[in-house]
Amino acid sequence: MADALTITQAADELEHRQMEELGDRLITKSLLFLLADGERNVSFGLGSGKQLLMGEDPRLPPMPEKPTLMDFFRYRFALGSQQHLLQSANLAQKNGLTEKMVLACLLHDIAVCGFIRSDHGYWGAQLIEPYVDEEVSWAIRYHQCLRFYPDETVGYGYPDNYVRMFGADYKPDPYIQADYERTKKHKWYMSARMICVNDLYSFDPNVVVRWEQFEDLIGRHFKQPKEGLGNDNSPSAHMWRTIIRPCNAL
Repeated sequence: MADALTITQAADELEHRQMEELGDRLITKSLLFLLADGERNVSFGLGSGKQLLMGEDPRLPPMPEKPTLMDFFRYRFALGSQQHLLQSANLAQKNGLTEKMVLACLLHDIAVCGFIRSDHGYWGAQLIEPYVDEEVSWAIRYHQCLRFYPDETVGYGYPDNYVRMFGADYKPDPYIQADYERTKKHKWYMSARMICVNDLYSFDPNVVVRWEQFEDLIGRHFKQPKEGLGNDNSPSAHMWRTIIRPCNAL
């Protein structure tokens, strides 16, 4: 009980210190965040007499001046989702996929891990597109649709998890169906399909894979900008900046 109390006290002290650093500044939440709770009212703190938070959020770990991909996994991305990505890439390695495709498996759910679930394949591909081979981002984008459709030629069936999560009668939206039909005819169809194949069996709680296994691979195939992600004026730099400072008022 004493140890539990000490942990509780430490957590309370940290929260108190963070609130002191925050001062009188108000935290504003984007509409997208509020919509997830069924709300549509965005507050700008009018009449409160307080300033809105702009810049560093003391409640979050500080980011390096020139953040790398691994810095985002260390200081921003959800911890619980990372083992799934690592296990998927580990399975892809064991199955003899190329390094490019191992990277695609490693980053296929980066949007879920980093900032959004809905249409995560499309968002994730856009986030990393300036920094990876075109085939990698393409595969990540279109695993979004392929995962709903079996391909027995490579041993991929409709996931049992989807029946449990979405119901036996669930039908993908028309845009997913349309993308599936287009993707089937593309030269990189099998690249996107291999993400699905190595995704399906990558939920083993008894397996622990570490990032060190893929550090060299990331170094060879992820084009880390010297200015740091978010500072390089790429087409997705704003997305990385938003993840760094998700509560900026504007």
